[in-house]
Amino acid sequence: MSRILAGVTVRGMQVQDRSAWDRFVMTAPQATFFHRWGWQQVLEKAFGHETYYLLAEADGEIVGILPLGRIKSFLFGDVLVSTPFCVTGGIVAVDGAVAMLLEQEAVALAHRLRVDHLEMRSAHPMHPQWLHKDLYYTFKKDISPNPEANLKAIPRKQRAEVRRGVDHGLTGIIDPDVAGACYDVYSESVRNLGTPVFPRRLFTVLKEVFGDDCDALVIMHQSRPVAAVLNFYFRDQVLPYYGGGVTQGRGLGATHFMYWDLMNRSAKDRGVVTFDFGRSKVGSGSYDFKRYFGFEPKALHYAYHLVAGKEMPDVNPNNPKYRLFIDLWKKLPLGVSRTLGPMIAKNLG
Repeated sequence: MSRILAGVTVRGMQVQDRSAWDRFVMTAPQATFFHRWGWQQVLEKAFGHETYYLLAEADGEIVGILPLGRIKSFLFGDVLVSTPFCVTGGIVAVDGAVAMLLEQEAVALAHRLRVDHLEMRSAHPMHPQWLHKDLYYTFKKDISPNPEANLKAIPRKQRAEVRRGVDHGLTGIIDPDVAGACYDVYSESVRNLGTPVFPRRLFTVLKEVFGDDCDALVIMHQSRPVAAVLNFYFRDQVLPYYGGGVTQGRGLGATHFMYWDLMNRSAKDRGVVTFDFGRSKVGSGSYDFKRYFGFEPKALHYAYHLVAGKEMPDVNPNNPKYRLFIDLWKKLPLGVSRTLGPMIAKNLG
């Protein structure tokens, strides 16, 4: 179904629109890496979720976009999100009238599908009449091609951890196989946190879809991987996205060293000027880690339009009802967690 107003038409994206979609993303100031059409491929190929990528056009030119993915599960309900598994999403448009047209079509779609709710994720306030949740924060700051400048920008205590990594002879390598050592380290790390891990296939698909804009940094100690992170690159930004460390790396300062090493090499080799540390839930360990690493939290704006649901979702590890599950998950053998985790994680969004 399409909507037409004052020469602007809203319709679903087609295969032939993909290049034009990404050209719009690359030139629209408010667009992010998570607006790229490749995420449609990720949602469909890695998770098997339905997608609804809407675009607004006038005179044959794209003037607005809205990526949407549907996650339907027995455990967590039926939701339409822009965009699942991403920090941000939501509407990008040339003006407020186009944005309103896209919002109206998304709401109509949510009601046709009879989902529990429609969720919009944005870095800026939007949809003022909708319900809002103050849970996620993002962390960004400028970095330098000078390693010493990046080190001095890290607070003293965390700086000492980076130096510990240097003293232990840690080294970083860019691994072309993002689904190899990087996934192994990451999956062990999230198991230790009590979180179901994504499928290894997700890492493979991300590399296939985003190519040179996706890589993996692996930190080695005596030929053993002790920390790793999968990264995205967008414009002049680096986005470390799926990262972690193994138990053996804790006394080596491996995780701290890893992010400092990523700052240095991305600034030097790719001309990156902004380090986007992603999102964290307020009150979580990762939230505190990023603050203590010298980043200031900035609220993300997630808005909810209820359809069949009666209240905003609360799929949150800080929710007491998940505490027992998290504690039990931490005790699972690694192989079991890698087998069972993807069946749950694909529905978390």
